[in-house]
Amino acid sequence: MGIVSTLLRAVTWWNGQTLNTQLFTWRNGVKVGEDDAGNIFYETKDSAKRWVIFNGESEATRVNPDWHGWLHHTWNDPPNKVPLTHKTWEKPHLANLTGTAMAHAPAGSLRQSTPQSRSDYEAWTPE
Repeated sequence: MGIVSTLLRAVTWWNGQTLNTQLFTWRNGVKVGEDDAGNIFYETKDSAKRWVIFNGESEATRVNPDWHGWLHHTWNDPPNKVPLTHKTWEKPHLANLTGTAMAHAPAGSLRQSTPQSRSDYEAWTPE
């Protein structure tokens, strides 16, 4: 690890854990589990605090609902020990894709590769 990456870790939080978070995790954290995205979940020995170390960009929508409920003390048991039951109609979790190339672009959007021609619209021109 170079000097630049160490300095970035000391002052930025969006590229993974900071040095203070890493030190706190090393001293007080007990690893509870890991999700499919590679995020690692920790808690203190008395289970008072819970946190996640993201695998990559720190984006809250990357935590699936099962782990989100555990992080916020909605249930006590982590989903890797007591899996939650899911309905057949539930879709798999997706992170927020807004601002990415995979974001939803409805028909007629300028972001479509070939925008629709609008025959029902006539632009107003002043006379």
